[in-house]
Amino acid sequence: MSESGASALPPGRPSRQPFIHPENLSLDSSCFSSPPVNFLQELPSYRSIARKRTNILSRDKPSGTLLKPTDSYTCPLEEGITENLDSQSIRKYALNISEKRRLREIQETQMKYLSEWDQWKRYSSKSWKRFLEKAREMTTHLELWREDIRSIEGRFGTGIQSYFSFLRFLVLLNLVIFLIIFMLVLLPILLTKYKITNSSFVLIPSKDVDIQCKVYPISSSGLIYFYSYIIDLLSGTGFLEDTCLFYGHYTIDGVKFQNFTYDLPLAYLLSTVAYVALSLLWIVKRSVEGFKVNLIQSEEHFQSYCNKIFAGWDFCITNSSMANLKHSSLRYELRADLEEERIRQKIAERTSEETIRIYSLRLFLNCIVLAVLAACFYAIYRATIFSQEHMKKEIDKMVFGENLLILYLPSIVITLANFITPVIFAKIIHYEDYSPGFEIRLTILRCVFMRLATICVLVFTLGSKITSCDNYSCELCGYNQNLYPCWETQVGQEMYKLMIFDLIIILAVTLFVDFPRKLLVTYCSSWKLIQCWGQQEFAIPDNVLGIVYGQTICWIGAFFSPLLPAIATLKFIIIFYVKEISLLYTCRPSPRQFRASNSNFFFLLVLLIGLCLAIIPLTISMAHIPSSKACGPFTNFNTSWEVVPQTVSTFPGSLQSLVHSITSEAFAVPFFMIICLIMFYFIALAGAHKRVVAQLREQLSLESRDKRYLIQKLTEAQRDVRN
Repeated sequence: MSESGASALPPGRPSRQPFIHPENLSLDSSCFSSPPVNFLQELPSYRSIARKRTNILSRDKPSGTLLKPTDSYTCPLEEGITENLDSQSIRKYALNISEKRRLREIQETQMKYLSEWDQWKRYSSKSWKRFLEKAREMTTHLELWREDIRSIEGRFGTGIQSYFSFLRFLVLLNLVIFLIIFMLVLLPILLTKYKITNSSFVLIPSKDVDIQCKVYPISSSGLIYFYSYIIDLLSGTGFLEDTCLFYGHYTIDGVKFQNFTYDLPLAYLLSTVAYVALSLLWIVKRSVEGFKVNLIQSEEHFQSYCNKIFAGWDFCITNSSMANLKHSSLRYELRADLEEERIRQKIAERTSEETIRIYSLRLFLNCIVLAVLAACFYAIYRATIFSQEHMKKEIDKMVFGENLLILYLPSIVITLANFITPVIFAKIIHYEDYSPGFEIRLTILRCVFMRLATICVLVFTLGSKITSCDNYSCELCGYNQNLYPCWETQVGQEMYKLMIFDLIIILAVTLFVDFPRKLLVTYCSSWKLIQCWGQQEFAIPDNVLGIVYGQTICWIGAFFSPLLPAIATLKFIIIFYVKEISLLYTCRPSPRQFRASNSNFFFLLVLLIGLCLAIIPLTISMAHIPSSKACGPFTNFNTSWEVVPQTVSTFPGSLQSLVHSITSEAFAVPFFMIICLIMFYFIALAGAHKRVVAQLREQLSLESRDKRYLIQKLTEAQRDVRN
C-alpha cells in the first residue's frame, strides 16, 4: 500500500489491504481504522464490501442472540461472525489463533446473558458434536483395508487409491445385500429346518395346475465320476442344484410360528426390491457428492491451466517413482489441454467441405462400431442357444472338456467379446478426429455399453427360449416346461457360471500373463520385442469396468440365486488382494492418471448404469414371465409380482382403499405434477447458484485488478519519494 494510505491509519495499527474475502475475515483493530483514501474508495471491490457492511448494520438481530453492552462499538465484520457462533464451530473460520481465542471469549461472555435453558441447549449441542467427532475417529480405525489403501495412496496417488476404495464399497454393498436376503429369506427357513424355534413349514397345494407342470427332475448328483463333481462345482448343477444357493430350493409357501405365519413368497420378493432400492439410494448418495465436486471443478481453459500448474500436485505421494510419474502425468494433461485447444481452433477454421467429410467419416466408423456390437450380440445369442440345446445331454456320453465347454460356452464368448472389442474401439477412435479427452470418454462409454449389454443379451436370449411355446405343454404351463422345468434355477446357474468364470479369468490373467510379462521385462529387457511389449499398465477404467460387470451379474442373479451376493463378496475380497499384489509387483501405473474426485464420480456413474440395466431383466422376470409351477416360492402365482395384490387383498377395507387410491391415476397425475414443480424449483436454484458462482469469479477477477492497481499506485508513490 502507498505511504499516503499507510499514514491514514492510526499509530501502531498495521496496514491492511482493503479487499477482504468474507471467508477470510480478520478481527484485528483495522476494523476501527479511518476511511481509506479516495482512490481506494473508487475500487469496485471496496464498494462491494461497503454495501455488505451496510446490509449487516441494517439487518435485525435474530432473537435469542445477546451481545454484551460494551460491544456496541464492535466492527460490523466481527458482528457478522459472532452472530454465527451458535451454528458453526470456531475452528471452521480461517482465522489465526489469537483471533479464535478472542471469539471464544466473546462466546463465553454471551453465555452469561442467556437463560439456563439456552445454556443447557448450547452445552448439550457441544457435547453431542464432540461425541460425534470422537465416534468418527473411532470408526475410521475400523475401516476395512484402511492401512492397505493408505499405503497405496501414498505410493501411487489418489487416482489408484479411489479404485481400491470403490472395490471396498462394493464389498460392503454386497455384504449388506446378503444380510438383507439372509434375514428375510434364509433365517426363517434355517430356524424351522434345524428346530431352533417352534415353527413349521406351510405347503399349500397348487390348484388348477396340470401334473406335467409340476415335474422337476433334479440332475444327477455328480458322484459317479470325479470330474463330474468338479463340473457341478463350477456350473451349479448336480449336488448344488437343490441347495439354498438357487431359487428352486425355496419351494415353501410360508413358515408358521406360534403367533403368526411368515409369508415367504412376499418376503422373497421384498428382499429383491429392498436390495435394488438400497443399491440405488446408496449409489446416488455417493455420486451426488462427486457431482458437486465435478460441478465446482468445471472451469474455463485458462483456469484449468492455472489449477494444473499451481494446484495439481498430489501431496499424498511419498514415493519418488510415483512423484516422477505424477510429473509426467501433469505434462501429459497440459499437452492434452493444448491439443484440445488446437483441435478447437481447427474446428473453428474448418470449411464446409471438411466438415461434411469428417462427419461422413464418423458416420461410417460408427456404423462399423454398430456392426461389431451386432456381431458380438449375435455370437452370444447363438452360443447361448447352442449351449441350452446341448446342456441336457448325459454327462457320461461326453468327455470332461467337451461338457465343460458346452456349459461355459456363453461365458467364453462374452469374455472374448469383452477382450476384443476394446481393442477395435481404440483403433477406430483415432480416425474420428476427436479431442484426446473426448476420445477417452467415448471409448469408455462404448466399452461400458458392450460389457453390460452382453449380460442383457444373455438374459433376454434365455427369456426367449423359456417363453417359446411350440407344443401343448408350453401352452399349458405358460413356459417351456420340457427344457426348463425350473427356469429360475437355470437362469441362476447361468449367472453363477458368469460370476465364477469372471473370477477364473482375472486370476488366470494375473498369474499366467502379468507375472511372466514382469519377469520377461525385468530379466530380458535387452530384447527389442520385450522393450516394445513393455510392462503391463494398471489401467483404472478397464479394472473398474471389470468389477462393475461382476456387480451387474450379482444384481441380476440375486433373485435367482439368493446366495450370489455372498459369493460376490468373497470374489471382490479375492480381487482386492490379487489387484494389490499385481499393482505392487507386476504392473506399473498408467501415465493417464485420474483425479480422485473425477474417478469416484466416474466409477459410480458406470455402476449406476449397470444397476439400471440390471433392473430391466429383473422387472420382466418378475412381472411378465410366468413363474415355475414345479419349484420356488411362487408356484401358486402366475407371476412373482402377483403376491403383492394378493397380500393387499388381505388388508382391512380402509387400508385397501388407501393403497388403491395411491396406485390410481387420480393420485399419480398430481404427484407427477408436484415432482415436476420440485424439479423445476431445483433447476432454478441451480441456475441461481451458477449465477452466484459467476459473480464470485468476477469478484476474483476484480480482486486481481485491484492488486495490479495498488501495485501501480505503490510504484508511483515510491518513484515520487525518490524524486
